[in-house]
Amino acid sequence: MNTPLPPSWPYCGYGADLATDPVGCTGIHVPGQTACLAHLGDAERTTYLSGLTPGNDIDHRGTPFTEQLLNDLLNALRDPTSGHPHLGNAGFDGAQFSGNAGFDGAQFSGNAGFDGAQFSGDARFGGAQFSRRAWFDEAQFSGHAGFDRAQFNSDAGFDGAQFSGNAGFGRAQFSGRAGFGGVQFNGDARFGGVQFSRRAWFGRVQFSGEAEFFGVQFSGDAGFDRAHFSWRAGFDEAQFSGHAGFVGAQFNGDAGFVGAQFNGDVDFGRAQFSGRAGFVRVQFNGDARFGGVQFNGDALFDGVQFASRAWFGRVQFASRAWFERVQFNGDAEFGRAHFSGDARFDGARFEGVSVLGPLVCGGTVVLSGAVFGLPVTLEIAAREVVAERTRWESTATIRLRYATVNLSHAVLSAPAAVTAAATPFTKPDGSALGEQALTGSADVRIASVQGIDAAHLVLTDTDLSDCLFSGAFHLDQIRLEGRTSFAPTPTGWHRHHLWPARWTRRRTLAEEHHWRAQTAGQPALPPGTSVSPHQWRPGPHHPDPARTPDPEDVAALYRQLRKAFEDAKNEPGAADFYYGECEMRRHDTNDTPKGERRLLWGYWLLSGYGLRASRAFGWLIAAMSLTVLLLMGLGLPAHDPDPATIGTLHGSKVSLRTSTPDPTLREGWSERFTAARAEKATRVAINSVVFRSSGQNLTTAGTYIEMTSRLLEPTLLALGALAIRGRIKR
Repeated sequence: MNTPLPPSWPYCGYGADLATDPVGCTGIHVPGQTACLAHLGDAERTTYLSGLTPGNDIDHRGTPFTEQLLNDLLNALRDPTSGHPHLGNAGFDGAQFSGNAGFDGAQFSGNAGFDGAQFSGDARFGGAQFSRRAWFDEAQFSGHAGFDRAQFNSDAGFDGAQFSGNAGFGRAQFSGRAGFGGVQFNGDARFGGVQFSRRAWFGRVQFSGEAEFFGVQFSGDAGFDRAHFSWRAGFDEAQFSGHAGFVGAQFNGDAGFVGAQFNGDVDFGRAQFSGRAGFVRVQFNGDARFGGVQFNGDALFDGVQFASRAWFGRVQFASRAWFERVQFNGDAEFGRAHFSGDARFDGARFEGVSVLGPLVCGGTVVLSGAVFGLPVTLEIAAREVVAERTRWESTATIRLRYATVNLSHAVLSAPAAVTAAATPFTKPDGSALGEQALTGSADVRIASVQGIDAAHLVLTDTDLSDCLFSGAFHLDQIRLEGRTSFAPTPTGWHRHHLWPARWTRRRTLAEEHHWRAQTAGQPALPPGTSVSPHQWRPGPHHPDPARTPDPEDVAALYRQLRKAFEDAKNEPGAADFYYGECEMRRHDTNDTPKGERRLLWGYWLLSGYGLRASRAFGWLIAAMSLTVLLLMGLGLPAHDPDPATIGTLHGSKVSLRTSTPDPTLREGWSERFTAARAEKATRVAINSVVFRSSGQNLTTAGTYIEMTSRLLEPTLLALGALAIRGRIKR
């Protein structure tokens, strides 16, 4: 058994037992007596109390107080002017208060010592005034501890104290240093409206109930390092004028900092927020460090202002993170941050940010309405990046992985480049940043560039299969670099009226897919269902024709993108867009005249708008074959006619006339199709292709057949050559 140590002061020793309690009562001797106040005789106690006057020094360390005994002592010290007890130096170290301890409104002119005191009932210090130092270190409060409106004009120490019930410090004033290191608050702890003029230390504090710091003013440093908040922690409207430290703090419940102001530096390094963390309308006027913080619940930074540097390196957001309307006037460091849920920066202003990331987000990074004032580099690995109506006031480099990007109606005041990063982002030590929350292809997909000025936009190594271009400005000046891919046409065979057909393989725009899916009457797909590669891709408003681009709109998009490729000296890349433009004009029944559409139909049929060499040469071979057959059947005579000379005798004169009879063909059909006649017909057809006359005798029908072939076949040859040139032109 542990034997209690005797105190350093002369103690009462009442009830001591060598076997069980060798020390006994630890109360200090009343001056001039050999017992403590609790164990004095009635007469001696009365004499002692009657000799006290307001403002006297008292020393009752280790003394056990009943509620009545304490009231008697305080009544003896009560100031008749104020009606409250007035104490000078007060020593209650190690005292034991078995009932309620009522020090409401008490004035302590000297030092007040309650180190190791035990309060079995309620401890009431409401409105008490401590003119000099006040010690409550290692004190134990079993009931309610009330320090509401208390004034601590010098240092106040509660280090190691235990509050088993609720603790109230509402509107208390701490003019000196306030120490709450290692305190255990087993009930609710309320510090609403408290003013800390100098350093306030809450290091290693354990809050088992709610912790309320609403409207608290920390004029000096505030330390909550390694504090433990089991329930809700409220710092709403709190003001931190000095350094605020929450290093290693644990918030197991909700943590609210609504409207708080941090005028000095604040450090939440390695803190853990298990519940919801609310930093709504908070102002960080100094550096704000959140390095290594873990947000296991939702994290809200709505309307926050960061006047200086904001550090979120190695932060882990297990749920959603809101940075809506946040202002970063200094650097904002999100290096190696991990967002398991969505990360929202709606309306945020990055006035002093030059680098954002690298960060990994398992959900969506929302930058809608955000403003970037300086040249900035973004490095983000996420499933989706939404940058609708984002304003980029200077150059921007956006390096992405895995993401689908929506740039609708973004304002680009300077060149902005969206690039797919081929390798994972790296940490400062050179190791790769973990991307376990992201699976699948790391390709970057552009969802929309609607409504932006594309003259400043550069897309590198991006997938534009589902990108919406309608409504973009200066689309002919967009720059598409690297491995840029577009949506292909459907694969496989399909039925066109009564005939089987296949779509020509080419790169297409998403708008054409949407229009063709709508006109083909394809059914709308359920959410989350991928479209078959044998079908056109329906649009987001399928099958509403009013919200689906018309052919004339799609033709304009193709025309502008074709020019962008041509200006970049990429003629082969522009070929598919010329094909798409002609296709849309051919189907445009509003702006394209009927005659022009028929001409385009013929152009498409013969050579695929001068871009399909195989089609042109196929028609050429077919035309030549038909020419050969027609010549064999109708155009070549049976024999080349021989010239005939006819003479007429007129007296002594003879007149001679030589003529060649017209070629004739009288043989039967079986005699017309021979190898010799095929060779002659082929020679005629080949000469027609190169626009030369074969010199072969032909029947009248053959002459017209040759004239027709000399008009049509060189045209088909030229279309085939044009298609080849379009694919290899540099």
